[in-house]
Amino acid sequence: MNSSRTGLRRAALAVLSAALVATAAGTAQAHPGKVGPAEGHHHGKGHPKPAASLRDLADRRHVLIGTAVDTTALAEDGAYRAATAREFSSVTAENAMKWEVVEPERGRYDWSAADELVRFARAHGQQVRGHTLLWHNQLPAWLTEGVADGSIDAKELRKILREHITAEVKHFKGKIYQWDVVNEVFEEDGSLRDSIWLQQLGPSYIADAFRWAHRADPGAKLFMNDYNVEGVNAKSTAYYELAKKLRAQGVPVQGMGVQAHLDIQYGFPTDLAANLARFDRLGLRTAITEADVRMFTPSDPAKLARQASDYRGLLAACLATKGCTSFTVWGFTDKYSWVPGTFEGEGEANILDADFRHKPAYEALREELVKRH
Repeated sequence: MNSSRTGLRRAALAVLSAALVATAAGTAQAHPGKVGPAEGHHHGKGHPKPAASLRDLADRRHVLIGTAVDTTALAEDGAYRAATAREFSSVTAENAMKWEVVEPERGRYDWSAADELVRFARAHGQQVRGHTLLWHNQLPAWLTEGVADGSIDAKELRKILREHITAEVKHFKGKIYQWDVVNEVFEEDGSLRDSIWLQQLGPSYIADAFRWAHRADPGAKLFMNDYNVEGVNAKSTAYYELAKKLRAQGVPVQGMGVQAHLDIQYGFPTDLAANLARFDRLGLRTAITEADVRMFTPSDPAKLARQASDYRGLLAACLATKGCTSFTVWGFTDKYSWVPGTFEGEGEANILDADFRHKPAYEALREELVKRH
């Protein structure tokens, strides 16, 4: 990270710190210090009570509704900051807790952006999901280059991994309710991903990661997390079998995260509820962790209706599963979506448009929460 970018980042964090003071008081009245129903608003005569937020409705269902948070947008965009506080009882750092951000140089940690998000969450009575401790992407260059040139051998890499997981989990001990410990460790056919972790350490790195994380914070629930595991297929079954095996060995695998990055050009995973249920029966918690529903742009009423139906289906499956206690969208406004930069010609994947207006998908989530209350 160059010095100019570091300066901009520090300025953004300073703006966010100031914004916390300016916005926390009003939200704290609605959500006083903990996740729970936002009851007891008082409105003068002639001032109608505003419609319940997603957060209000989810609180009544005893489920956390969350969003991934772009920490730069949180610092710089007042409308984004207000919507994050109003609509969600859980937040996930989109990038601020990933390895390349928190340990850009070996042994030098930068928790600043992640700490600001945690402070924001505490000020607004929100829970925090940790994402992610171990992944094959967004690793710092010092690590990947060291493995590539042989200066970091397998023994050293295992030590580095243990130190990283221990340091990060300890830093946030007591502040994270769920950690994505291992992220995207399987291929589509159910074989283990051929990452540097598998190449250098063998499959035991997965159990090690859970043990180290649990030792650092026994109170956090520890999850596996992946995409294309919504239905019963080779990939989700590989996770099911791995969880069963590791739990039999006493490894503290406690949850399965289903990312749920959907696309309206494909069919909805109608066996999602059945898939969540089998993990539930295994004794694992489940969560929808990164929901969005993309489409080829521009949108039209038919596309938006299909998107809304998919969001509704995702939430319905979670609500139907006893152990599914959190539902997280991967960003909530099209203004900051990752989709257009990754899927050419696609976008408009979120529940609010780029001007923060409610889309049919937002209303579908509200209706599903109301229907089940």
